[in-house]
Amino acid sequence: MLGTIDFVVFGFGALVVLFWLFLFAKGLRSASMFEPLEEKDFPLKEVYFVGYALLELIHYQYRTKRDRVLRKELTVLYGEKYADYYLRVIHSQQITFGLTVLALAAPLYGLGDNLALFIVVAVFAGVAYYYFGTLTAETIKKRSDEMLHDFSDVVSKLALMTNAGMILREAWSMVADTGTSTIYQEMKNSIIEMDNGVSEVDAILNFGTRCIIPEIKKFASTMIQGMVKGNAELCENLTQQSKEIWGLRKQQVLRAGEKASSKLLIPLLIMFVGILIMIIIPIFANLGM
Repeated sequence: MLGTIDFVVFGFGALVVLFWLFLFAKGLRSASMFEPLEEKDFPLKEVYFVGYALLELIHYQYRTKRDRVLRKELTVLYGEKYADYYLRVIHSQQITFGLTVLALAAPLYGLGDNLALFIVVAVFAGVAYYYFGTLTAETIKKRSDEMLHDFSDVVSKLALMTNAGMILREAWSMVADTGTSTIYQEMKNSIIEMDNGVSEVDAILNFGTRCIIPEIKKFASTMIQGMVKGNAELCENLTQQSKEIWGLRKQQVLRAGEKASSKLLIPLLIMFVGILIMIIIPIFANLGM
């Protein structure tokens, strides 16, 4: 026989499912908006229009403090032209996953007849919403770590080529072709800008802005100063930068080693707790005999 809690849970679940179906029907006409997205970066993109329908229903304006921060992050990843589009995609993704998981809470409760399971799934819906909202920042962090990893090699190559008498644009182009990671791709983007009429100074400045990392911004500023003062000054600045960045690279390696050591403590602690449980449980079992 169904109790009060059962009626409350099933009633709530029915409302959520009906609301999800309403958003599905309302947002279906916007499905094509999400077709250009990559499946590996945006899983289940085919139903993002459910979340987008809710945003449209409440006339969301994308003007909160968090939205401004997220728009800047998306500008780094996708360019200013597409930042607003991906801002809508991220919000739609968050709502779609959160609401879909929440819609599953009541059916799972019905299968397991366990209120704790309903609460866990409902909490997981909130976690899913939060998680997909943090993916952009995490992507930028990984991107920044990758760029810093290759940064010292880039500066060393540039310093070597300019000291050999090569002009900056040729050296920049040759170094850009020596790799395929993010920093090399950003260098290639700078070459494209130069080919399209942007001055070398502005292209290097844009490079530093896109990379957002303080060390690379400083490097770009130093390069611009050297370009303005002359090739001799540029070579000297690049050589000095190369020495400083290799020192930074050593610090990064040391920090990575410290992080790896701290991560090893977690499985050790788990094993220690497991051993304690294996020892303590038989002791208490014998005491109860």
